[in-house]
Amino acid sequence: MGSLPVTEKKIESLLKGKIEKAKVLLEALPYIRQFSGKTIVIKYGGSLMVNDRLKPLFADDITLLKYIGINPIIVHGGGKEISKWMEKMGKKSVFIDGLRVTDNETMEITEMVLSGKINSEVVSLINSAGGKAVGLSGKDANLFLAKRVKSKQNEDLGFVGDIDNIDITLINTLSEKGYIPVISSVGRNIEGETLNMNADHVAERISTALSALKLFYLTDVNGLMIEGELKSNITLSQALQYLKHPDVKEGMLPKLSCSVNALQTGIENVHIINGTIEHSVLLEIFTDQGIGTMLSREK
Repeated sequence: MGSLPVTEKKIESLLKGKIEKAKVLLEALPYIRQFSGKTIVIKYGGSLMVNDRLKPLFADDITLLKYIGINPIIVHGGGKEISKWMEKMGKKSVFIDGLRVTDNETMEITEMVLSGKINSEVVSLINSAGGKAVGLSGKDANLFLAKRVKSKQNEDLGFVGDIDNIDITLINTLSEKGYIPVISSVGRNIEGETLNMNADHVAERISTALSALKLFYLTDVNGLMIEGELKSNITLSQALQYLKHPDVKEGMLPKLSCSVNALQTGIENVHIINGTIEHSVLLEIFTDQGIGTMLSREK
């Protein structure tokens, strides 16, 4: 049986679809020119990390960024996965000021999940997509030294820390040689203790140390929502005001606070976007409208 004839209408429909694809590529062209050779830091987190359909799409996007000359640096935590494994092992998660109280056993579970499970998975997905990813933690080559922190009420949190010093030599070397660093939010202090750190803070500090062009936070919401409205573009001064708004709470509060710190220390733009949208990073970088919230320093 012969193939069905291709009508003029069918040809027109096929061409229309191809032309639309070409327009998408052309819309991305000025951004590719502008960002080629630049470094961006992406905090990978939220439900994206446990969605088997979205994870390989994220890896594809990161690989594409590297292919076109942008240098992505991935930072991740894994709070939901840590809580799941703690429950499996009969331990209860305790939080103070949003930080996980971390005893010896909790720290062992945390390091196993972050550096052993999640980091290895992200590296494998990017490598399967054609990229060259390398997994790191803050302990590798003393990437960052940390110090213990306490709660706002001066309560002991155990093995919880914040970055005290960063050595970006290894990150820069890997990135320059075509690799994609994937960094878990585990570090050590000068006494050699392993510490659990907030990945939002780690991403902010790494982006500043690298003088990155952009910092991305992938979340489960569409961006900064104030009174039901998405704030697509805001300045540093507006962000400082929104920090006091009652709608900025829970997971958004540390992200907005870290975004403000990043802008104040030289990062040009910070993006808070919904990581559960397919190809969210590409849509935010390469389309005129973007999909989330972009924070900018005042000119």
